[in-house]
Amino acid sequence: MDSEIKEQLEEIHALVKDNHRMLRAIRRSQWMSFLTSTVFWIAVILVPLYLYQQYLEPIVAAVSAQSGLSTTTTSGLFGLPTLNGIEKIFNQYK
Repeated sequence: MDSEIKEQLEEIHALVKDNHRMLRAIRRSQWMSFLTSTVFWIAVILVPLYLYQQYLEPIVAAVSAQSGLSTTTTSGLFGLPTLNGIEKIFNQYK
């Protein structure tokens, strides 16, 4: 094999190895970025819900009990009122 061709092949091989190393680093960086952003958004969503349940909900329950508000309402899916509850509300305002 000609020495010039052999040098070019070795140079190309070195470039390919370097390229492969850079691509793996980029892929690893993208994966870590995805994981950290996912953990961040889960925390952004769950932490306020947890803090509300631990600290604010007991205060709201105590205040509503002192003011005489009724907390025994029937509720359906996700705490939304059922059709019977909506009818009772409409009948109160007629």
